[in-house]
Amino acid sequence: MCRHIAYLGPEIPIGKVLLEPPYGLYRQSWAPRHQRHGTVNADGFGVGWYAPGDPVPARYRRAGPIWADECLPGIARVVRTGALLGAVRDATESGADAEAAAAPFAGGHHLFSHNGAVRGWPDALAPLTTALPPVELLRLAARCDAAFCWALIQHRLAVGDDQGRALAHTVAAVAEAAPGSRLTFLMTDGTAIAATTWGDTLFHLSIPGGGTVVASEPYDDSPHWTEVPDRTLLRATRTEVRLTPLEEPAP
Repeated sequence: MCRHIAYLGPEIPIGKVLLEPPYGLYRQSWAPRHQRHGTVNADGFGVGWYAPGDPVPARYRRAGPIWADECLPGIARVVRTGALLGAVRDATESGADAEAAAAPFAGGHHLFSHNGAVRGWPDALAPLTTALPPVELLRLAARCDAAFCWALIQHRLAVGDDQGRALAHTVAAVAEAAPGSRLTFLMTDGTAIAATTWGDTLFHLSIPGGGTVVASEPYDDSPHWTEVPDRTLLRATRTEVRLTPLEEPAP
């Protein structure tokens, strides 16, 4: 379910990342090449981006398929950014949350997307509700597994974790509570990217001249894409990518 992509690099129109590549997120909405679960990502889409000098991202999200939106091509042509996160959604379950359930989710300086599914949702994660103050449960953006995982991650950020530790901690907790879940997370604060692979694909690309792309799958046939091994934490800047193995929860 879902495809997502994050970009850090020189300031460019967002369409250069989302719409123009031959196998980019736009095409992945109906013809992904590496998707293992589901085939069409038509249950919403979104993009968040950072304007120069403003650390709080803007977002554009819709409940329908990305190919049916008449406004996006114009927005993507004129809006320029050096950092973005975009996603197309294949919902695990039908629901009434519409675009509120479409990534990227946002909080403070951060954007977040989840590619995967929590097995046994919502019952399996009921024990983890005690890790959150009640007010944070009341503030959930949507009633879906991705929104709850995002709340767990935001809580870890609030207590002092950096992006990578917040993702790793949340993956460990959710995987222990709901074995068999797929938890490929992607987030950015506009200056760095953090991601996990846990049951689904992820690739990264270093752009000549400076820049990094992290995505569910390559958006073109460049031989420079590198697949991230499963059970891995990725940390990236515009010039560097670091990979760290993630540990399986104890039986």
